[in-house]
Amino acid sequence: MKLIAAMSGGVDSAVAAARAVEAGHEVIGVHLALSANPQKYRSGARGCCTIEDSHDARRAADVIGIPFYIWDMAEEFHDGVVEDFLAEYAAGRTPNPCLRCNEKIKFAAVLDRARAMGFDGVVTGHYARTQISERGKTLHRAVDHSKDQSYVLSVLTVEQIAGAIFPLGDTTKIDIRKEAEARGLAVAQKPDSHDICFVPSGDNAGWLRDRLGSDVGAIVDQSGTKIGEHKGAYTYTIGQRKGLGLTIPTADGSPRFVLKIEPVTNTVVVGSREELAITIMRGERPVWCGPAIAEGEHRGFVQIRAHGAALPCTYSVENGLLVAVLDSALLGLATGQAMVIYDGDRVVGSATICETQ
Repeated sequence: MKLIAAMSGGVDSAVAAARAVEAGHEVIGVHLALSANPQKYRSGARGCCTIEDSHDARRAADVIGIPFYIWDMAEEFHDGVVEDFLAEYAAGRTPNPCLRCNEKIKFAAVLDRARAMGFDGVVTGHYARTQISERGKTLHRAVDHSKDQSYVLSVLTVEQIAGAIFPLGDTTKIDIRKEAEARGLAVAQKPDSHDICFVPSGDNAGWLRDRLGSDVGAIVDQSGTKIGEHKGAYTYTIGQRKGLGLTIPTADGSPRFVLKIEPVTNTVVVGSREELAITIMRGERPVWCGPAIAEGEHRGFVQIRAHGAALPCTYSVENGLLVAVLDSALLGLATGQAMVIYDGDRVVGSATICETQ
């Protein structure tokens, strides 16, 4: 097959590209330029789309012996990921930009461009697996559960999964680094990237405040009594306990937690830990990573954080929303996050949480 290897400049994507070549595929390496000014993005170990990352990717491609190109995706990234991030926070939700990047950039814009150029698919260094069965090609957890990235890939459609190749899904991270050393790749011990690449300082609240303003609003309890003020409701998240700046303590001295963010009135509602408990979540815009589920209720697991626990649940689709009813109550779940349904290690599908109760 003719394949595009998406090369971030890290060890995982470099080994994935090398394995694709060894498997007999015709491969070219591509690094995505996600900013018109890469120096604005995070550098060093915490980045994934900086100038130094592009240099690392090019050097890895040279060692592997494949052609290398840089694709300018800055406009698509800004419109599909950065603007979405701002809009979601402005609406009182807590988004996951890595999911949006996978959905709109790495497996939409890149795969579309690759296919238009006559390529069969895209190779990435994500830790996940695919399997082909009577259901077609489906997405599954990686063997190394500590590095499993199926959660952030759960936004992929059946068509996108068909064009995705994940060569690292059956290998542990430790072994990938050893393999990179053996292949002579300089990135073998390069630290993993993490955090949000387009927030240079790592100060999400400050970055949001610069762009969304800092209008003072009320912090209230469940009865509506004002007990403090904030400088931007979007800088808070459901379940937050620290940094609330409350002026009136509870009668028994117990801590308060953020229960709700109301962007229209610029109000943050707080309450007790027990009031955070939810047993039902609903998600909009469901995406199926295989056949759409049949009508009725199904047993499975739901995961609501990239490396969170898989929670036993009963799930179904009601009025176009994906609904999961938990076996046990969960504390502190923010809307805007992804709810991902698993059947064992197979990813059934995902949706964006829009309501909890």
